[in-house]
Amino acid sequence: MGCSTCATGKDGQPKGCKNNGTCGSDGCNKLTVFDWLANMSLPNGVEPFNCVEVRFKNGRKQFFHNPENLTLSIADVVATEASPGHDVGVVTLTGELVRVQMKKKKVKEDSEEVLKIYRKASQRDIDVWQEARDKEDKMKVRAREIAIRLDLRMKISDIEFQGDGSKATFYYTAEERVDFRQLIKEFAREFNTRIEMRQIGFRQEAARLGGIGSCGRELCCSTWLTDFRSVNTSAARYQQLSLNPQKLAGQCGKLKCCLNYELDTYLDALKDFPKTDTKLYTKKGTAVCQKIDIFQGVLWYAYEGEWMNWHKLTAEQASKIVKANIAKETIASLEEYEVLVEVEKASKTDYTNVVGQDSLTRFDTPKSNNTKKRRKNKRKKGKPSNNG
Repeated sequence: MGCSTCATGKDGQPKGCKNNGTCGSDGCNKLTVFDWLANMSLPNGVEPFNCVEVRFKNGRKQFFHNPENLTLSIADVVATEASPGHDVGVVTLTGELVRVQMKKKKVKEDSEEVLKIYRKASQRDIDVWQEARDKEDKMKVRAREIAIRLDLRMKISDIEFQGDGSKATFYYTAEERVDFRQLIKEFAREFNTRIEMRQIGFRQEAARLGGIGSCGRELCCSTWLTDFRSVNTSAARYQQLSLNPQKLAGQCGKLKCCLNYELDTYLDALKDFPKTDTKLYTKKGTAVCQKIDIFQGVLWYAYEGEWMNWHKLTAEQASKIVKANIAKETIASLEEYEVLVEVEKASKTDYTNVVGQDSLTRFDTPKSNNTKKRRKNKRKKGKPSNNG
């Protein structure tokens, strides 16, 4: 992503604003919220909301009180309360929208989770913060080596230093419970800092690291999706998708979150269809559902023993037969209700130049008739004559 005032350099960092992902408009950041109330002034006698939203590494956000009534705006670097010491983050939202976000995420203003802002970060705070951030990549490589040596079945995906450099949080994923007591001792001895281990799910790991999905766009979880709802294979079955794990799985190895996006629409459409396991009883035989097309609103049935011959029925016709069976009325056959399919002749599409583009063969030199005549004359001259 990038805001309108910066472009992307060779290393993927914004080069226009020179802030390495922290623009004044906050457009280069992940999970950013557009402040559509920024241009509106508060009514007379109404004080501004005294909480702000602060972003830390990889889109992690928290709400903080502003007890000193500091004049804060988006992209300000602030020093916040932490345990122990202080942390350094970037203000991403101020004003009444913070109240809306806190209500949406069910965070109360007087909750213990809402800490306070100490001050705007000084140059010394920023220098210590950047120095600690520069250590993270090297520490991650060394931490993985130690975990492999201790034969622990876990993956250390990311490390986040606190703003004052007094604590490092190790984010890891694991299939089973991990006993990392010895690991913490070695980490404390190796890195000489306070260590905190935090286990995250595979979806949270993908959200923190980011990436490109099979659709060609950035991952939903790292750009706008904030809540991770459970996804199961029934969502794929309702949408008539092939149960191929390689296509249904995302970057995290779990089922794609986008399988839930259109699920409600499919469930509403399936209300007009009879259940696929319901059999149709006719005098000719018992018919079983073979296939369903939600978009066209049709179903295909086949008689038991005649599995190669399918009969196409609309959802209304199939429901009518089901109601007749419930009323113990037996119809003659499916052919009476079958939808006649008209076979359309495949016609060649005549493509025309509607956008004014030049022909792709404009540089090819057409062969003239004179060239062909010359070749024929050369062949005739080369042949020996039979008269002699």
